[in-house]
Amino acid sequence: MIRVLIDFYKFLLIVDIILSYLPQYRHHPIVANIRRAADFTCAPVRRWLPKDLPFDFSPLIVIGVLIIVELLW
Repeated sequence: MIRVLIDFYKFLLIVDIILSYLPQYRHHPIVANIRRAADFTCAPVRRWLPKDLPFDFSPLIVIGVLIIVELLW
């Protein structure tokens, strides 16, 4: 059951990454909920990353940590 939740959250993060490149959907309520769910783990990681990076690498770091947790589980 935990692996299913981890896989679902990884999928949610990937959807958030894709939607961040589509500005026309930025104010849609479903996209706002996806962003809010993804920011739950990405926002703390963003605080540790340098501000001058050209891309937001926080979802990739979170996905990497989730993969490691899933492998250790």
